[in-house]
Amino acid sequence: MAEDAPNAASQPAPAEGSVDSAAAPPASGAKAAEALLPSLSIWPPSQRTRDAVVRRLVQTLAAPSVLSQRYGAVPEPEAERVAAAVEAEAFAAASESAAGASPASVEEGIEVLQAYSKEVSRRILELAKSRSAAAAAPAETIKQESPTEAIKQEPEESSTAAPAPAEATASEE
Repeated sequence: MAEDAPNAASQPAPAEGSVDSAAAPPASGAKAAEALLPSLSIWPPSQRTRDAVVRRLVQTLAAPSVLSQRYGAVPEPEAERVAAAVEAEAFAAASESAAGASPASVEEGIEVLQAYSKEVSRRILELAKSRSAAAAAPAETIKQESPTEAIKQEPEESSTAAPAPAEATASEE
């Protein structure tokens, strides 16, 4: 069993005051790392990331999800079109809030990315709610136009709309 153990355990640990060359990069390496840090950018997201957001939105709208179960699923072709539009609008809104320039720090980039994420979520929820309301409105119109519903509604409306004759004369005096 000891033969299966990795070879690293048999190497002595460096003395406490010594510098381990594997743990600490040389000074020129530190400068190289600093040169790379400004290239790390949170905002704007890459096209690959934006495409992944669109794919996930399509999945959320068209496949079974909390959103589609609550507000109804969207056919996939329509979901693709709508998801791309929602993502593009959210990206434009977040870019506008960043004042068109790249954020100066990673923290600022994170703030803009959070605004983008919230904007995508807000817009997709509004879309789902509006589709649900639009789908429910024609169904209620049809329900109200059925003859039995119209008959049931007439007596209620006439009794509340017109005051009783005794009340009418009392209010005139």
